[in-house]
Amino acid sequence: MPTPSFPAVRPRRLRSSERIRSLARETRLSPGQLVLPLFVVPGRDVAREVPSMPGVKQWSVDRVSEEVERAHAAGVGGVILFGLPEAKDATGSHAWRDDGVVQQALARLRRDVPGCTLITDVCLCEYTDHGHCGVVEGGEVANDPTLELLAREAVSHARAGADIVAPSDMMDGRVAAIRAALDRAGFAATPILSYAVKYASALYGPFRDAADSTPQFGDRRGYQMDPANLREALREAELDLVEGADMLMVKPALSNLDVIARVRSVANVPLAAYQVSGEYAMIKAAAERGWIDEARAVDETLIAIRRAGADLILTYFAISAAMRL
Repeated sequence: MPTPSFPAVRPRRLRSSERIRSLARETRLSPGQLVLPLFVVPGRDVAREVPSMPGVKQWSVDRVSEEVERAHAAGVGGVILFGLPEAKDATGSHAWRDDGVVQQALARLRRDVPGCTLITDVCLCEYTDHGHCGVVEGGEVANDPTLELLAREAVSHARAGADIVAPSDMMDGRVAAIRAALDRAGFAATPILSYAVKYASALYGPFRDAADSTPQFGDRRGYQMDPANLREALREAELDLVEGADMLMVKPALSNLDVIARVRSVANVPLAAYQVSGEYAMIKAAAERGWIDEARAVDETLIAIRRAGADLILTYFAISAAMRL
């Protein structure tokens, strides 16, 4: 049959009111699909704003429940914890200490906000004195010696109460090493959310301020991915699934909507995307200057990430966006 055209067809009919637009909306976002990143630091009574991320704070263990309770009350699906240790060394040994800052925060949050889903970032960059994500040998990050340390960190987080562990280091074989270690330790039911596709991006700068994780030499392009590569992203996702990943992540989100869509088309597991610190800071800076409407810009970008295929979105806007939703 011939395809109807104007004037019989008027697409604007479905845009005539908010009620009709809502009925016809193809992509929907709910608060439960948002995850709030949080930075936990040593000390007491700390709620220190990150200068490059207005509205984002570093929280001490005794106060982190305040922000998690706000997120949980708004319906946010969960939080992901990043820790800043009391001391750093070459191997990042505070990452797996029973009394580490993340481990303490997990115990506190389990008590104060028992219904909240707690995810932990598994990496060494916040804990090493050189700022890289693994053991350094001969001026290079050594892949295989790093795997055991990541596995120890993941088990420590699970033992302290993490619901999900999320390795972000981009070492080859880390998912398999963590899965084996979790299973041996009695945590076979703990899921792994793998940062499967993590590009070496210019948009991580504010995060490195917040997490005190700037490399002291070189950069991370030797293990994080080249932003020019898409086929490599699909290969990384496939390898992590084979190694036992239960969920996958693409990072950053907005500059990689095509990657999210392609990974979504080949991976039948939950897919997350991280709206990273630089994306957050750009929106905040433009909004503060009156160049854009912050709420509309945030909602538009989150819908775009969701439309590309992400099931979960890690975003520093999680609480404010959830409250609007």
